[in-house]
Amino acid sequence: MPLKTFIREFGNISNKSPGRKDNHRRGRSHIAPEAASSSSSSSSSSSSSTLSLAGSSTPIIEQGQWANLPPELLLDIIQRVETKEICWPGRRDVVACASVCKSWREITKEIVKTPEQCGLFTFPISLKQPGPRDAPIQCFIRRERETSTYRLHLGLSPALSGDLSKQLLVAKRVRRATCTDFLIYLKGDDFSKSSNDYIGKLRSNFLGSKFNIFESQPQYDSTAQSSPRSRWKTYLKSVPPKVPTISLNTASISYELNVLRTKGPRRLKCIMYSIPVSSLEEGGTARTPTAFANCPDEDPSPPVDSKGKKPRMGFNSTVCGKPPKSVQSTALALKNKAPRWHEQLQCWCLNFKGRVTVASVKNFQLVAAAEPGHNIAVAEQDKVILQFGKIGKDIFTMDYRYPLSAFQAFAICLSSFGTKPVCE
Repeated sequence: MPLKTFIREFGNISNKSPGRKDNHRRGRSHIAPEAASSSSSSSSSSSSSTLSLAGSSTPIIEQGQWANLPPELLLDIIQRVETKEICWPGRRDVVACASVCKSWREITKEIVKTPEQCGLFTFPISLKQPGPRDAPIQCFIRRERETSTYRLHLGLSPALSGDLSKQLLVAKRVRRATCTDFLIYLKGDDFSKSSNDYIGKLRSNFLGSKFNIFESQPQYDSTAQSSPRSRWKTYLKSVPPKVPTISLNTASISYELNVLRTKGPRRLKCIMYSIPVSSLEEGGTARTPTAFANCPDEDPSPPVDSKGKKPRMGFNSTVCGKPPKSVQSTALALKNKAPRWHEQLQCWCLNFKGRVTVASVKNFQLVAAAEPGHNIAVAEQDKVILQFGKIGKDIFTMDYRYPLSAFQAFAICLSSFGTKPVCE
């Protein structure tokens, strides 16, 4: 029996479960959130059920019949699927393996590598993990002017990818009295901050010259946790509980003012507070998260302040202040690569290696801004970490690599769409 047919039979048996509903089926261009897929996996097996004790936040899961497979056989099956399917939509088979039951999910998460290691997207958390070191991940952004929506897709361009392009993230532009917000979601079904798909935002100042990137992180105030009775109702409905979150300022973007209105490209600088400058040194590593804030299975160590106390915050709180000076001094700084003036074309030029075809003030390339004291090789300083450019009407390319993640690169590119009357 072919391996793909064997995997499909698992899905067909799961679909025959009497408690399964059809309204949770995902489209072809959506990476199912981890919390949602884990809840689906618990209800998809024909002989599995989810129970919870009153006053307990951990459900008791009775594994289904597929959990009794020998570990060696299960490991071989998932390894073959992961090796064979290296692009979307075929990559959905790997996600299907993780949705069978808990034991399948744990083995799948051990086998699947991060984008830094393999350059592939599998689970939603891959969007917040650093990209590969060797070659950049190539994406494109589609702008929808009528709805002020920006969609990030995996692929070279809409013409080359077509219907096979994978939608990764969606951003919604919201104008306010003193600032502009770009709210970022895993998918574009519900544009509200209470949505489980909300993962962060980009906020600008009034002039559009400075931006801050906020990432959604879990908060650890015990008083804000739900009561045992509400948790009991939540597990009876087979819906993962909502985890209180805060928005942490993880990066800042500043555009140089151009009061004299001189001609030339924009000049910007990014300070990545969540990425240490040592990540670009030999043997350095960048932070690699393993779960989203709205996934209650993970319980990392809570953050503490300088006095050793845990911050006390409510649902969807925002930490607008800058990180401590110790973090700012070790944070990675990025600057746009200086273009050269082309005498024949009479314009500023950058080598985008064929990925940008339309001249625009929004086009840029970011490289590391290393200080003399930093132990970063010259070759590493010349590498383009992020490039963004226009290829058609409302179509832009975005290529990024380590140590940026897809979320961070997307947020930086969104800053180019903001109105900047004093920067051009």
